[in-house]
Amino acid sequence: MNFTSLRENIKASEKNRSKKSLKSSGNGVCRSNFAGNTDVIIVGAGVAGSALAYALAKDGWRVQVIERDLAEPDRIVGEVLHAGGCIKLAELGLQDCLDGIDSQIVFSFAAVHKDGKRTAISYPANASGRGFHNGRFIQKLREKAASLPNVKLDQGTVTSLVEENGTIKGVLYKTKAGQELVASASLTIVCDGCFSNLRRNLCNPKIEVPSYFVGLVLENYNLPYANRAYFILKDTIVIAYPISSNEIRCLVDVPGSKQPPISNGEMASYLKTVVAPQMPPELYNAFICAIDKGNIRTMPNRIMPASPYPTPGAFLIGDSLNMRHAVTGGGMTVGLSDVVLLRDLLRPLNDLSDGASICKYLESFYILRKPTAFAINTLASTLHTVFSSSDQDPSRKEMKEAFFNYLSLGGVFSEGLMALLSGLNPDPLSLV
Repeated sequence: MNFTSLRENIKASEKNRSKKSLKSSGNGVCRSNFAGNTDVIIVGAGVAGSALAYALAKDGWRVQVIERDLAEPDRIVGEVLHAGGCIKLAELGLQDCLDGIDSQIVFSFAAVHKDGKRTAISYPANASGRGFHNGRFIQKLREKAASLPNVKLDQGTVTSLVEENGTIKGVLYKTKAGQELVASASLTIVCDGCFSNLRRNLCNPKIEVPSYFVGLVLENYNLPYANRAYFILKDTIVIAYPISSNEIRCLVDVPGSKQPPISNGEMASYLKTVVAPQMPPELYNAFICAIDKGNIRTMPNRIMPASPYPTPGAFLIGDSLNMRHAVTGGGMTVGLSDVVLLRDLLRPLNDLSDGASICKYLESFYILRKPTAFAINTLASTLHTVFSSSDQDPSRKEMKEAFFNYLSLGGVFSEGLMALLSGLNPDPLSLV
């Protein structure tokens, strides 16, 4: 089947959604009569992988998910979902995964400048985001996906892709017990996260690490303004937002490829002497207490543009495909937007077995994802570059002040920025 005929079949199937081979009622009932037991293999059960498994299974595809560790993750990032991401979650029918995990509504961000000036940056149109523990959210997504009868969720480490005559036919993986198994499917989707060990087979990864996040949890402390997060834009960038009813996640951006070591106390000293004096008074005591507790963790901020190799039978999505600086918390919004897009592209199809034709057809994914991904990625890099720069450069200092003053204008100025940053406005031309 060539690309033109595939497109014609798609148009016809969109007009007649009853499809002879489609048996799905929207409840995860198998849609296909193809050979084999699996239509799609998904490598990785993080936010994107779990959401995609649920979305494809709801459309009737038979899905096998292989995840390295099915225990609850414990991360310091991926804990704030912007308003646009919440909308995408609802489009996937997964909005209830925010319930029962003590997630917190976030209506706005308080930006704090080094001269003490403050401004509130709100989502437009009374929209809101959510803060939560990353692990709790992922476990809810996994449970929702595994509840469908045509989803098989396995724990194992994928070691390689299985290739036959230039087409990926599945994966080789090792179980927790050490047994090596082969899983086969018409389409293998790799979304094993920022530390992906498979992406080099499917793209040309050019990874940059401009800074590290140092993570702390401020416990049993209420922010002076409920449902508000903080951007502290002084000599050091600090972000603080609620992740439960009694916990605030605090992320300190440490520029450069090296960071003070934690083990010998240098990191604690750095946080107390360099960062703490820049904290707003209402957060200072809680910040010092969190340092004294000693649970200090770090995470590299990785940037990687999307540069996939078209590969029949395989596909990249999520942080395996594209990463941006985490300073604006846009990763999950981009990931969920990609999941919705890929689901919609696959939805009209009846058969995934023609790897070359499917590969050609899915090239449109990379074009269609650009508006949302470009806007969020560009803003993340721009904001970090501007506010992490040294004031010793007069032009950079003026740029910081101009940017902050622009946000302080409020109205369409700050709301326009938040609409782009949060995925509510997928038009990158708004950046011009």
